[in-house]
Amino acid sequence: MQDHANPLPASLGRYMDADEAQRAYPDLHEHVLELARKGLLIVIDEPINKDTEMHPLVRWQYRGGIPEKDRKAFLFTHPTDSKGRRYDISVLVAGLAATPDVYRVGFGKPLDKIGETWINAIANPIPPRVVTEAICQEIVTEGDALNVDGAALDGIPVPISTPGWDNAPYLSAGHFITKDPDTGVQNIGNYRGQLKSPRRLGMNPSVELRAGIYAHWLKYKKRGEPMPCAVVLGCPPAVSYTSVQKLAEGVDEMAVAGGLAGAPIDVVRAKTVDLMVPAQAEIVIEGFIDTQFLEPEAPFGESHGYVNLQEYNAFMDVTAITRRKNPIIPSFISQVTPSESSVIRKAAMEPVYLNHLRNALGIRGVKRVSMHEPLTSLYAVIAIVFERGVLETEVWRALYAASTLHRFAGKWVIAIDEDIDPENADALLWAMSYRCQPQHDLKILDRKDAGHGPRGPRDNGESASVCINALLKGEFAPVALPKREFMENAKVIWERLGLPTLKPETPWHGYDLGVWPDNLARQAEMATRSEYFDFSDELIAGRRSDVAMNDPVPRQSEG
Repeated sequence: MQDHANPLPASLGRYMDADEAQRAYPDLHEHVLELARKGLLIVIDEPINKDTEMHPLVRWQYRGGIPEKDRKAFLFTHPTDSKGRRYDISVLVAGLAATPDVYRVGFGKPLDKIGETWINAIANPIPPRVVTEAICQEIVTEGDALNVDGAALDGIPVPISTPGWDNAPYLSAGHFITKDPDTGVQNIGNYRGQLKSPRRLGMNPSVELRAGIYAHWLKYKKRGEPMPCAVVLGCPPAVSYTSVQKLAEGVDEMAVAGGLAGAPIDVVRAKTVDLMVPAQAEIVIEGFIDTQFLEPEAPFGESHGYVNLQEYNAFMDVTAITRRKNPIIPSFISQVTPSESSVIRKAAMEPVYLNHLRNALGIRGVKRVSMHEPLTSLYAVIAIVFERGVLETEVWRALYAASTLHRFAGKWVIAIDEDIDPENADALLWAMSYRCQPQHDLKILDRKDAGHGPRGPRDNGESASVCINALLKGEFAPVALPKREFMENAKVIWERLGLPTLKPETPWHGYDLGVWPDNLARQAEMATRSEYFDFSDELIAGRRSDVAMNDPVPRQSEG
C-alpha cells in the first residue's frame, strides 16, 4: 500500500507525465514522485551550481553527523554552472539509495525481502520485451544537430562530484550498454564517464576484467572495429540497481532486472547503434568507443576514498542523444563511504556472497555476510557470521571462498559469532582481540589483485587477503556488562529523568557465554540483594597456601 500522506511540491507537477503503457515497474519519474509522497525527497527549486555546490551540499548529510534514517534524496530543478548556463534537465542526487529506505522504495520490496529477491532474479531472469516506440526517444538529436551549442553533452547538467579535485564533470550513474560481437549478448554496467567535449565522452571500465564492457572492447579491438555503445542516464530503478551488481559472464543484466521487477523490461532499438536500450530511460547517449587509441582520463574522486590519478582510458564519439520531455538525470554520490553508491552495492552484494557460501558451496553454519561500509567501501572488510559450534573446517572454507569470490574484494575477512554485531567496527575489533590467537587463527593469501583502491608501491601493487577466525574456541566467561534486566530498569529511570534519547549499541547488556558456575551465579544474585557479606565464610573456607597470585580458582564441578 503506498503512503501518499505528504503533498507533492508544485514544481514536481511536470514529472507526472509517466509512460501510459501498462508496466509492472516504476520509471524514474514515478520513483521520484513516490519518494516525495513518503517524505524522502528534498526538492531544491533555487539555482544551484552543479560544478561547485551540488555534490558538496548533499555530501554534508554523510559527513555532518546526520543519522542514516534522516538522510534524504535531493532533486535539483534549476541546475546552473559557473559560467551562468541554465539547464532544462533536473538532477537527482542520492535518489536511488540515500538510505536503505530510499533503496526499498525503488526496489519495491520490504528490506527483509531484498536478499531473496536478488537471488531469485539472478536464478530466474526474465528476458526484456521489445517495443517500437519509446518515451526515451521523444526528442532525438543526431548528426550535425549535435554541433549546436547546448545540444550535445554540453546541454546535460552532469555535476562535478569532487570539486577541487575532479578535472571535469563525470557521469557517476551512467549505465554503459554494449554487446558481445560473437554471441550478441548485451551487458549493462555502471562506470564513470568524463565529459571531454560536447561530442566526446571518456570512460573507465578496465577494472572489470572478468566480464562485460572491457571484454567486449577487447573483442572489437581484435577485429579492428570501434565498439557500439549506448549510455543510459536515468531509467527504471530496477535497471539501475542491476547495472551495479556483479554478475557472471554472459548474463544479460536487463533480464535480471526483469527478474527483479517480476516482468519484462521494455527495450527499444537505439537510433544510431545496434543496441537495445530501456524504453523508459530519461536520456540515452549513443556512439562508438574507439578501440585504437586511449587518452588521458581522470583525476576523479573514487569510492575507496582517494583521488584516482590520471590514467589512459577509452573514449566514445557521440553520434546521437535521445531523451524524454522533462528528463531527470541521476548522479550517484560516491567517493568516501557511506554514500549512495555503497548503499546500493551493500544491499545487492551481501546476499550474493551469502548465497555463494551457503548454497553454491554448501558451507554449513553461515548465518550472514556483512560488508563493512564506512570509509572502507565494502570491498576491504568482510565479516561472516556463524552459528555456534560450527566445524573449524567449514569456517576456513568460508573464509577462503569469500576472499576469492571477486578478484579484489576481501582484504580482511573475519569469522565472528552471532553475538558480535558485524556493522560495528568496535565489536569486530573486540572479537579479533579476545577470541583470536593470531598464531593459530590468521592466514594470509597472497598474490591478490589490488583492484579497487590505490595501488601500493611494492609487488606491482598486488595485495593479499587476511583471513581471521575470530570465533569463540570454547566456553567463555560472561560479557562484563550489567545483566539485561538491570540495564532495562535503568533505561526506564533514564527516560523518566528526561535525559538524552538513548541509542543502544551492541553489546548493551551482559550475557552468558558458557562459563558461569552455579556458585558464582548465586553469589552475584545475592550481591544484587545487598547480601554480599553473607558468603564471607565461604571465601574463608576456600583459603589455600599452595597457590600463586592470580592462579584461577577451580570451578566447583572440578573439585
